[in-house]
Parts: sequence; C-alpha cells; structure tokens
Amino acid sequence: MSLKSAFITLCSALLTFTLLQSTPLKAQTKINLPDLGTSALQALPIEKEQAIGEVMMMQIRGSSPVVNDPVLDEYLTTLGRRLVANANDVRFPFSFFWINNPEINAFAFYGGHVGIHTGLIAQADNESQFASVIGHEIAHVTQRHLARRLQQQQDNSALTIAGMIAGILAATVSPDAGMAIISANQTQAAFSQLTHSRSAEQEADRVGMQTLNNAGFDPRQSSEFLTKLAAQIRFKYKPPAFLLTHPLPESRVSDVRLRAEQYEKKHYPDSLAFNLAKSRIIARYHQKPAAAEAFFRKLIRENTQYNKTALNYGLALSLLDQKKLDEAATLLNQLLADSPKNLFYIDTKTDLLIAQDKAAEAVDYLAALNIDRPNNQVITLNYANAAIEAKQYDVAEHILKTFLLAKPEHTLGKQLIADVYKKQENLAAYYEANASVLSQYGAYLKAADEIQKALNFVEPQELVKQQRLKALLSQYRQLQKELARL
Repeated sequence: MSLKSAFITLCSALLTFTLLQSTPLKAQTKINLPDLGTSALQALPIEKEQAIGEVMMMQIRGSSPVVNDPVLDEYLTTLGRRLVANANDVRFPFSFFWINNPEINAFAFYGGHVGIHTGLIAQADNESQFASVIGHEIAHVTQRHLARRLQQQQDNSALTIAGMIAGILAATVSPDAGMAIISANQTQAAFSQLTHSRSAEQEADRVGMQTLNNAGFDPRQSSEFLTKLAAQIRFKYKPPAFLLTHPLPESRVSDVRLRAEQYEKKHYPDSLAFNLAKSRIIARYHQKPAAAEAFFRKLIRENTQYNKTALNYGLALSLLDQKKLDEAATLLNQLLADSPKNLFYIDTKTDLLIAQDKAAEAVDYLAALNIDRPNNQVITLNYANAAIEAKQYDVAEHILKTFLLAKPEHTLGKQLIADVYKKQENLAAYYEANASVLSQYGAYLKAADEIQKALNFVEPQELVKQQRLKALLSQYRQLQKELARL
C-alpha cells in the first residue's frame, strides 16, 4: 500500500473504521469536557475553550474528508506556525489541517484549530493571498470571537448550546449543511453562532493583516483576495462557501482596501513549497489523473506565468498515478537532481520505487535520508511504508515506535504500525492499536470493543499486559460517558 492509498483511506474516517489502526499507546485519561450549562457560560476559561475544541475536532475527524498527507501537512503547519509566531494574544498552541473540498473556505474554532479547504490554495493567486485567509482565521481565535459569543448565550440550556456547537461545526466544514441544522433548530441564538459579526470581521481583517505583514507576506493581498471573492458574488448564483460564515458587505471590502494602502508596495515571491503544494492538490485531490495530466501539459505548453518546476511536479504525479512510470521517473529524477532534499520529491520518489516493485531500494534510499533528518514525518512515514512493502516488518516497527514517542497522536503513523502488527500476527497489539485511533474520533465504545478483542489474545501468564488493557477498557468506557454529556 502506497502512502497515497493510506491518505485516501484516512479520509473516510469512521465509515471505514476497521481499516484505521494505531500504536498501543495509553488512552487519554481525562477528556475534561466542560459543563455547558449556564454557569459555564458566565465565563469561558481557556481550558474549557480548548476542551470544546477537542470535541469538535473529534467530530470533524469522524465525519469530514480530512486530508492526512504528511507532505501537505508539513507545508501547512510550517506556514501556520510562521503566522502564529507573528501574531499577538496567542494563548495556546494552534493546529492546522486540510479538508478535501474544492470550495474556497477556511474556518477556525475553539482551542486554536484551523481547517483549510484544499480549494483555497488551488484558487489562490499567490502565497500571500493563501496566508491572508489563514491569518484572518488565526485572528478570530486570538480575539476569541466564538468564545465571546458563546459566553453571551447565558439564557440557553446545555442542550441548546450543544446544538449550537453542532451547527458551528457543520457550517464551517459544509456551510449548506450547517444552515440546514440551524433551520431545523429554529433558534436565533444558534443562528447567531454561525456567522461572524461585522465588527468581528473587521477586527479579524485588521489583526490578520498586521500578522501577515509581520510574517513577511504581502498585506495588500488581503484586499486582493476579498476583491476576488466579491467578484465571484456578482457572477455566481451561489456565493463562495467562505462568505456564508464570513459576511462581505461593500463597507468591509472598502475598509480593507483603505487599510492595505497603508503598507508599502514591494515584491513578495511565492515559496516553491506553496507552488508544489498547489500542484499536488490539483493532481491528487481535485482532478482525475488523466485530466490532471492534460491540465499540466497545457500550462507547460502555453509557457504561462505559473512556476514551471511545480507544473512538472504536478505532471510527474499525474503520470505516476496512471502507471506511466518511465515518463514519471524521467521528470522526477530531473527535479531531484536540482533539489535532492525536497520533501515533495522524496515522497513521490518513494511511491515511484514501490510502484516499480523496488521497495527494498526505497528502504535503502530513505534510510540514508532518515539519518540526516530523523523523525521528520515525511521521511519517517515513507521509510516505514517502504519497509512494510519490502516485508521488513521489524525495521518498520522500530522506526514507527521511535516516531510515535515524539508524535503519539499522529494518525497515519498509528495506522502504519498497526498494519505492521497485523502482518506480524501480533493481534493483541493490533486490536489495541485500532482502539487508539478510534479514540481520536470519539468512538470510545468501538475502541472499548477493540480492547476486548485484544484481551482475547493475551496469554494467561501476561498479567501486566492484562491489567494494562483492562485499565484501558475502563478508561474508554468512562470517556464515552463524559462525551455523552454533550
């Protein structure tokens, strides 16, 4: 199984939960769910905001096409951290993730979680436009816009507030679905939670633009992006998804334009990583391989303003995915010759070698790279995957255990090590690993079932392992009870 196949598998989340696997790590001992009654809304401390965010993140993992692609995650996280490092009022760590959706959209919610639709980067004209939206979402979190509004609903019951959270969740990921939930709920309080107020949008525009400038991006592109969205409203019956939760009156566009004029005009080149990420999304997530090949060939032939290196990378991906291995190899080897340590190329080289039935060669190739960059998620996960394909299960197990010590909640890493356990016929570890991933989706009852299966494969004399698994079983059942409080 290639890493690309693993990414696609993970996008289906709980719908195919039996395919999701994990390392045998301890369960979360306490979820710390907030009391969403009136008393909790009188003040929303940071820890409660984070707890609500974690619950919402569980729901997103289990119901949305989250893209678990280490190369894309590496780029997005690097960009996001750069912006957060230049933002004010940051109270907790941020996390960034992709949703496979061609619509222009991004959203942020409690606890510093920021989701980005793949359509945003695919349709952004440059990296500063892409970063401007992320900076805007970071500002919504740092200024606690959602938290403020939740505090204002002091007359609502816990059940109503839980409904509002569900509405926010659905609206940010799939705005049409969110509107349907609110229509059914028939509560003005719930409706007010769906869209940011004009004052909140203005504040996020101002704070986000400053963050963008501090981080070394073009703050004028905030204006350019909003102008682009405003143009889409005029020519489309259905507005972009982003505008369903981020209202765009003319006054806001004018305000951002005036604010942008305060910043100096200068050239801000896009990073190669931005262009490669854009090509990867188009090739692997937005178009079928044959259509993607035609798309990239057309742009290369027309000698457009697009980055030619990134176009060649996108073409190589589309050729690889059609099993046109020789053509793909020629392009990829040229790219690697110019930049042998580029993570995008390393990931694709691994897929190519595995497709050529050269998994053992891929193991040797990645082993050398792993020495220079240990525990880098792109290199490590490709290294482990290649070792699995080469039937070097002990190598894969060692690599993944080391990696998961540093990143214990990495979903794809968990899936790969569980695959190793299954192939080694270590069924106790395999079922325990499945339980660990299921817990990330809030599926604690199913996680408990997996632990029960694991207990069936523990030898009578393995008393320590029995006690540990029984403790996990108890923890998952307790977590289910706490989660049900929402």
